[in-house]
Amino acid sequence: MIGNSFVKYLKHQSFQPDFLSVFFNPFFFIRRSLYKHIRKYAPLLNGKLLDYGCGRKPYENLFNITEYVGVDIEQSGHDHQYSKVDVFFDGRQLPFEDETFDSLFCSEVLEHLFNPDESLSEMHRVLKKDAKLLITLPFSWNEHEIPYDYARYTSFGIRNLLERNGFKVIEIAKSGNFARVNWQMWILYIFDLFKKYKRTGYLLSLVFIAPLNILGVILLPLFPRDNSLFFNNIVIAQRLD
Repeated sequence: MIGNSFVKYLKHQSFQPDFLSVFFNPFFFIRRSLYKHIRKYAPLLNGKLLDYGCGRKPYENLFNITEYVGVDIEQSGHDHQYSKVDVFFDGRQLPFEDETFDSLFCSEVLEHLFNPDESLSEMHRVLKKDAKLLITLPFSWNEHEIPYDYARYTSFGIRNLLERNGFKVIEIAKSGNFARVNWQMWILYIFDLFKKYKRTGYLLSLVFIAPLNILGVILLPLFPRDNSLFFNNIVIAQRLD
């Protein structure tokens, strides 16, 4: 019962960690940092928005737009039991007319695309001129949604990828830092060790994860900041002609 409740908590609340989730969430540091960055940049998007690879639309409530359309592929590294997909597509050609959308949001998706140039070209096609897009993608994280995990991008790599596909990069931010990444990785390691034991494993992981999260909240601000290692790239870009 407790194990099932914990799984439900992770699925429904872990993308927007609040203060209480520091006691439960094994992804607290990476998810909290990413959420704060998305919340910061969400007001830059407007009008009719396309959420590319939307899944459960965990950040939909952060956007003040006129229409929110979520698109995703059926064949992926996770099931769609909790997904809120409006339109499924084949992963290649988007089923929309040219210049349909005023903005685009794509969070933690590009690393799962084996054809990123083709995908970005399609994003460019369905966006209106000067439309903005907000993209997030991991730099430091383990392999996930196996076997559909193909890449990790530096800030220089994602800039090059966007610029060669007709986008102007306005800003690139990095979430987390060297100390936070290493702390989070130890917590992830412990969680992965225990989760295979189902309910007992979840209970054991909580025994270790809660104190480590709390200790991290207290100690990590004291460490010197080094942004050469980080969790995610958060990119604001604009469609050119």
